[in-house]
Amino acid sequence: MTDLRIEGLAKAYGPGSAVLDGLDLTVPGGALAAVLGSSGCGKTTMLRIIAGFLRADAGTVTVGGRTLVAPGVHLAPERRRIGIVPQEGALFPHLSVARNVAFGITGLDRDERRRRTEEMLDLVGLTGYGDRMPHELSGGQQQRIALARALAPQPALVLLDEPFNALDSALRTGVRADVRAALRATGATAVLVTHDQQEAMSTADLVAVVRGGRVAQCGTPQEVYRRPADPWVAGFVGDAVLVAGTAENGTATTPLGPVPLAAGVTAPRAGTVLLRPEQLHLTDPASAGARGTVTDVCFYGHDAMVTVAVDGLDTPVDVRVAGPVPVRPGEQTGIRVTGEATLHG
Repeated sequence: MTDLRIEGLAKAYGPGSAVLDGLDLTVPGGALAAVLGSSGCGKTTMLRIIAGFLRADAGTVTVGGRTLVAPGVHLAPERRRIGIVPQEGALFPHLSVARNVAFGITGLDRDERRRRTEEMLDLVGLTGYGDRMPHELSGGQQQRIALARALAPQPALVLLDEPFNALDSALRTGVRADVRAALRATGATAVLVTHDQQEAMSTADLVAVVRGGRVAQCGTPQEVYRRPADPWVAGFVGDAVLVAGTAENGTATTPLGPVPLAAGVTAPRAGTVLLRPEQLHLTDPASAGARGTVTDVCFYGHDAMVTVAVDGLDTPVDVRVAGPVPVRPGEQTGIRVTGEATLHG
């Protein structure tokens, strides 16, 4: 197992243009970590420094205890034992699939290289495709070959730079599952850079949310979703319902009614109460603690999002509804809250 440790990583492209500002991140050996952030937050810069394509201004990067980056240390990319899966596969167009996969394998004789190549093709579900050329493959097949090429030299770490962007949504889900299964089969430590929240939450063992060149929160997908570090993280990794409230004795008093808090708050304290839309339920307005008017309904098939202008709240709230939608815009409805909330501020 080879863990990745990043401490105090900094990088600027000019005066006053810091992209990374003391970023810290630890990925345990064998884990797949998704680095999630908006454009310009520094996630791709971090990936390029780990790979050795950029020099850091400060900080350290170690993989399995081996120092790749440190003050006065910049190990050459070819000596880092890092596999890279770029966007859109980036296969060598003049080489066959088998020769693409075998490209980075060194130190083995011809038969061993062939055996290793066949093992990698089998791992990504493309046995028998070795004689084909890259242009004869679909986009999803090219991404799986790119992963096989990255894994073939048995790297200490695999970096995936938004590798599913070019795929249509129907294909993306299947390829993501194949990539995750292949990484787990080899026990590889991997870092996936993405701006797609659903991709990060559904694929990774750990999710690191990057904001302003630093990791705002890192944890399991459930931890980041259910216990976000602050309202910004909450809104970035999913739909959030934010209401003002006053907490005391483990319960927050809000315009939506009393809401139990995940972390006990004993002393009186005001702040922002965070809920998820699936914690809100539509009820009979005559018996509900909170009432409002439906302003919009967005139907997605598997569920729907109902927007309600709640009495006493300046901002409408979203309610996620499973199954048939029982209301239409303009109708009155009640709202009931279930589960625990978190208090911020």
